[in-house]
Amino acid sequence: MNRLWLGATAMVVALIVAGASAQPPHVLLIMVDDLGWMDLHCQGNPRLRTPRVDAFAATGVRFTNAYAASCVCSPSRAALITGLAPARLHITQHGADGPQFWPKDRKVQPPPAEHILPKSRVTLAERLKAIGYATGFFGKWHLSGKESNDPNASSGSAFWPNHHGFDVNVGGCGYGGPPTYFDPYRNPALPNRKPGEYLGDRLADETIAFMRQRHDQPMFICLWTYNVHYPFEAPADLIAHFKGQLGPGLKNEVYGGQIEGMDRTVGRVLDTLDELKIADDTLVIFTSDNGAWDGASDNRPLRAGKGYVYEGGLRIPLIVRWPGVTHADTINDTPVITMDLSATILDAAGVKLAPDDRLDGVSLRPLFKGEALDRETLFFHYPHYAFHKDNRPGAAIREGDYKLVRNFDDDSVELYNLASDLAEEHNLAAQEPDRAAALNDQLTSWLRTVDAQVPTKVAP
Repeated sequence: MNRLWLGATAMVVALIVAGASAQPPHVLLIMVDDLGWMDLHCQGNPRLRTPRVDAFAATGVRFTNAYAASCVCSPSRAALITGLAPARLHITQHGADGPQFWPKDRKVQPPPAEHILPKSRVTLAERLKAIGYATGFFGKWHLSGKESNDPNASSGSAFWPNHHGFDVNVGGCGYGGPPTYFDPYRNPALPNRKPGEYLGDRLADETIAFMRQRHDQPMFICLWTYNVHYPFEAPADLIAHFKGQLGPGLKNEVYGGQIEGMDRTVGRVLDTLDELKIADDTLVIFTSDNGAWDGASDNRPLRAGKGYVYEGGLRIPLIVRWPGVTHADTINDTPVITMDLSATILDAAGVKLAPDDRLDGVSLRPLFKGEALDRETLFFHYPHYAFHKDNRPGAAIREGDYKLVRNFDDDSVELYNLASDLAEEHNLAAQEPDRAAALNDQLTSWLRTVDAQVPTKVAP
C-alpha cells in the first residue's frame, strides 16, 4: 500500500509540474511609431544603427512581406488591439478628420470616421486579463480623442488604455505625437520625473519596473513607443553617430538618432527578459503601425510613404520570437497583416473565442510549422486625405504577387506585380484587364462585407 501511495503521489506531483509548465506565455508586443520597412539595419539599411533589434531578429522570424492594417497610425492601433480591420471598426483616419486635411480642389468628400475606440469593442487586454494576465501599457495610444478629465466625457481620459483592459497605463492618451521627447513631457498620462530625460529611456524604465513586479503571473505588455514619430528629437550623443552620414537610406541625422534611441529602448526591455529568466517563456512581437513618412525616411525601393496605400505607406518591419514555436534566424516572405498578430497572441494564450465572435486576422502558427496560411488575400482601406494632403483616397487588395489600388476620386485602378515591380512603377491594369477586374470585384465585395465607409463625389 505504501508503494502504491508513493506512486500516486509522484503522479500527482508530475501532473502539477506539467500544469505549471503549461502556463500561457508572457506577451511583449512592441509597436514602433512610423518605423518604415527600410528603417532597420537588418532590413538592409547600411546607414542605420539598430544592433539590438538586429540581434533580436537573429533569434526569431523576420517577415519581409508584412503589412500594417492601415497607412496611418490610429486605424492600425485599433486593429491590433481588437483584431478587427479598420474598415470594420470605422476607425480609418489618424485622429479626428476635418477640413484641415481636405484639399480645396478635392474631387471627393471623405466619409465621417471614428477616432475613439468605443468601450463596446473587446480588446486583447480585456481578453487576456479575463484569463489571469497582468496587463500593462507603455507609450502611444492615440485612440481616446481630445483630452478631457471628465469621466463622463465622450473622449479623453475615460478612453485611455486603463479603461480598455490594462492594469497600468503610462503615457497612453489621445496624443498622436509627443509634445516633446524630453522631460518635462507635457503628457497628461506621464508624470514628469527628471528634467532632460529622454522619453524612450523613461518608457523602458516603466516597462521594466512592471515586468519585475508582475512576472510571477502571465503578463501582456504593450510597449508602443512614441519614437520615431515627429517631432524629431534625440539625445545629442545619438545624433552625433550620424553626422556626415547622410545619403541613400538616411535623410535626417536626428531621425537616425531617434531610430537608435528606439533600438536602445527595445534592447533594455529584452535584456530584462533575460535577467528575469523569462525570455524562454515570452512571445515577443516587434512591428510598426504604418510605413515611414517619406519626408523623414528614405523608403526606397518602396513607393511613397505614410498616408498612401502604396507599399511605402503599408509595408512594415515585423519580427516574431515565440520560443519553442519559431526557429531562430528565419526569414518568411508570406504576406501578413496587423490583425494576424492579434490572432497569434490569442492563439498563444489559449483564448477561445465564442462562436459569434470574430477576428479579421489568422494565427501565424502554421507558418512557424512550415505550413501555409489558409488565406491568400489582404485588403486595405484609406478613404481619406492624409496630413500631407498629397495622397488620393483609396483602397487596395493584394493577392499573391499582384496588388490592385482603387482611387476613389475617379474610380480608376492600378495593377502591379510586386514580384517584378516592388516600386510600383508599371501599371498593368490596361495590359491585364481581366485580372484587374477580378481583383476590383473582390475589393468591392470585401468593402461591402465589412460595411466600409467610402467617400462621396464632390459636385463640380
